[in-house]
Amino acid sequence: MASTPNILLLFTDQQRGDTIGALGHPVIRTPHLDHLTREGVAFTRCYTPSPVCVAGRCSLLTGQPPHVTGCLANTPMPEPDVMPSLMDHLSSRGYQTHGVGKMHFTPDFYAMRGFESRDISEEIPDPDGRDGFRQQLRDNGYDHVADVHGLRSEMYYVPQPSQLPAHLHGTAWTADRSINFLENRDTSRPFFLWSSFIKPHPPFEVPTPWNRLYRATEVDPPFIPPGYEDLLTYWNRNQNRYKYRDRGLDGFLLRCMRAYYYACISFIDYHVGRILDALGSDIDNTLVLFSSDHGELLGDYGSFGKRSMHDAAARVPLIARFPGGEHAGERCDEVTSLLDIYPTCLAAAGHDSPSVNDEGRNLAGVAAGRADREFVFSQYDGHGKGLYMAASKSHKYVHSEPDQRDWLFDLEADPHETADRSTDRACAAARDRLKRTLIDRFKRDGHTEPLDADDWRQYPVLTVSDDPDGELIRQDPAALKSMFEAMIPDSYKN
Repeated sequence: MASTPNILLLFTDQQRGDTIGALGHPVIRTPHLDHLTREGVAFTRCYTPSPVCVAGRCSLLTGQPPHVTGCLANTPMPEPDVMPSLMDHLSSRGYQTHGVGKMHFTPDFYAMRGFESRDISEEIPDPDGRDGFRQQLRDNGYDHVADVHGLRSEMYYVPQPSQLPAHLHGTAWTADRSINFLENRDTSRPFFLWSSFIKPHPPFEVPTPWNRLYRATEVDPPFIPPGYEDLLTYWNRNQNRYKYRDRGLDGFLLRCMRAYYYACISFIDYHVGRILDALGSDIDNTLVLFSSDHGELLGDYGSFGKRSMHDAAARVPLIARFPGGEHAGERCDEVTSLLDIYPTCLAAAGHDSPSVNDEGRNLAGVAAGRADREFVFSQYDGHGKGLYMAASKSHKYVHSEPDQRDWLFDLEADPHETADRSTDRACAAARDRLKRTLIDRFKRDGHTEPLDADDWRQYPVLTVSDDPDGELIRQDPAALKSMFEAMIPDSYKN
């Protein structure tokens, strides 16, 4: 009888579901993920429970959808004593649990949340010196680099070479610390290792020579179908504004942006290969999962960022290599969710009741043809700004509170989501069924805030300011302000 399997969760930030070479991308090079796809199962229709960092990760962490956790955006997660984490449950079953890289726990980025140990690297600077990646940079003479993950604000979507050499980049650091754990772990216990890369989250910043892997002229342009403006929600327009991307489109810049985004993923792929190599023969007794918290519009529909229910933002990669290579090389087009990772890991650990919410499924059962589920869901925000989705294999329904309207996409006839069919009489039955399923789900769980009896609550329509320089976000390191102030002689400050 095989021993209790190890679990390795390889995780990226803001990686689209269509960015793996073996799954049909015409440009991107991902040889190690391609190999993992051949040895595992690719779930090609996986959606995030929420297309934003914290809320999506919170659902993965707790196994609960956003309307249950109460974390609907980049807002505080529930306290651990209210909702135990996946790591809490695995630790109770004897697992050595270790986290490497970005976890984006809120309100405390540096909390353990059930991990026995962590190697910490977060996007937000830590004044108390708990960030291991930044400590490595200080130790190697790179403490002068303020924007260690790339320049943000106006430069957020401007592709940029890293200010760091490849071997000291955050992506390499995540792999290095993961390998260090694998080489020094307690071999008397099974392990759970969550290796979490900050990239390809913008800024699209990658070290030399990886920044030359793709040329803009070789890269596919964004997908901008005729009439795309009718497909945009308030959140598309809002993001385009505050991410400095609504003042016109430069076709070459967009292709260069995509080239650097792909290079970030290929650089991650290289280091995923290093981690898998470090597993050695242990891989046959390890459940290996690869996924991401949400996608990235990357210029599709003339839009950027996440906070959208288009596949580019809401669909994520999901690969599972089961112990012993079961179902190797298969592709599964059943709708799945990041919520499925929680019960999948607990089931692998031998937990008798692995599901904490009836929306999650053990991926081993889904791969074996026991999906027993027709719909998955996603939500962003609420209280008048909510964006809601219900998706099946054939259709996707979206409701936007700030727009006070619905969208319906026929995914079989229109897989690229080019036409809203919500007012098409031929699609009325599909629209009504998905809408009713979503509303009934909220009513069942007592989440009545978005509802008015049996329909959506009416909220004021929201618009983006007419001022093109309004509503922008500045994300400069706090140290810059003090540095600039220090340049002013005291005699000038009177």
